Amino acid sequence: MSKPYEVKALISQGKLDESFKLLYRENAENEKERYLAAIDSYVALFGDGDEISVFSSPGRTEIGGNHTDHNRGRVLAGSVDLDVIAVAAKIDGSISVVHSEGFPEDVVDLNDLAPNPKEFGKSPALLRGVAKGFLNRGMKIGAFRAYTCSNVPKGSGVSSSAAFEVLLSTMMDHFYNQGDLAAIEIAKISQFAEREYFGKPCGLMDQAASALGGVAMIDFADDAAPYVEKIAFSPMDAGYKLCLVTVGGDHADLTHCYAAIPARMKAVAALFGEETLHRIPLDRFLGDLARVRREAGDDAALAALHFVMETERVLEQKDALARQNMPRFLKLVRESGHSSFEALQNVLVPGENASQGAAVALNLAAHLLREDGAWRIHGGGFGGTTQNFVPEEQVPAFKAAMESVFGEGSCQVLSIRPVGPIMLC
Repeated sequence: MSKPYEVKALISQGKLDESFKLLYRENAENEKERYLAAIDSYVALFGDGDEISVFSSPGRTEIGGNHTDHNRGRVLAGSVDLDVIAVAAKIDGSISVVHSEGFPEDVVDLNDLAPNPKEFGKSPALLRGVAKGFLNRGMKIGAFRAYTCSNVPKGSGVSSSAAFEVLLSTMMDHFYNQGDLAAIEIAKISQFAEREYFGKPCGLMDQAASALGGVAMIDFADDAAPYVEKIAFSPMDAGYKLCLVTVGGDHADLTHCYAAIPARMKAVAALFGEETLHRIPLDRFLGDLARVRREAGDDAALAALHFVMETERVLEQKDALARQNMPRFLKLVRESGHSSFEALQNVLVPGENASQGAAVALNLAAHLLREDGAWRIHGGGFGGTTQNFVPEEQVPAFKAAMESVFGEGSCQVLSIRPVGPIMLC
């Protein structure tokens, strides 16, 4: 921890360049300016007398395992080089203050950690929930003040909320504990804050992917202790970029579409005497498919078929990356995309036949990339965002083609970030 002017000198003199290159690769110089501006904003809000630290927490992308985590299946996920950063200082007393760029200031008294229904859906609830999560583990808590800013866009499927929660947890860990809390525990505390205090019944994938960093396979069969396997190789190591295309549809009121998917899957699981689908192997499911269709309906049968194949496909994707077999990996991503489109059916919004932007984007990607790359719906689906793995040399043409259809800035070019949340200094 150092005074603001000292941290600015470290950045300006290149003393933190290694960290910036690790996080941002070729964008490192531009990102340094963002940190310098954030320090200036902190000083404008809180003065220049504090000993400050600087933190970064990444967004995430789901690479494989579309709609599998809520039925205790497997996912392949990675952190990306978009992040939420914080300039923060440990302070005396019980009042924490977090000022996030573009939002009202959050002020939380850590002496009052009861969930507050009036805070549901609001960021003060996350800070209160994170503090309670640490206390529940017998760990220390205390006050800090922070200025945060983010380049993780809302609604793009890279989970700005998880990045922010993981950031808060990381600051609490570094300021009041040893700073070495296991990544999966950081994720669990962050999920606890979102579920119990923010009021959103989320799974653990988003927080885990942000906290773990790099590429990881996560198996949720045991809710209390998910199995995590890090993968050293990523598509970026083989010369690919991750291009997310935002198709621009207005899908703000689609909670019923998202909720219907786990409901359908769990209805099929119940036919087999299970709560979720993760205990039902493919051969058992296929052997009873006629009964599933008859008793649960074809929409549920297709959703379940997607699950039992997709959760196994994650293992194949993991193996392909571990063997650095990119043609195999890309083929599996395309298979995942077809399964989401044709079986899970979470590309098109029911009843909106005139608005099919995601389908247009997927078909255009198929034409542009063919077997050189891969494409699929990203995250929850029903419009929103598509995910594309594009060879670096084809990125300019791919981006131009997508933006000619969906507008300037609709195609974001990302890389997998090799590390999770970090304190730079």
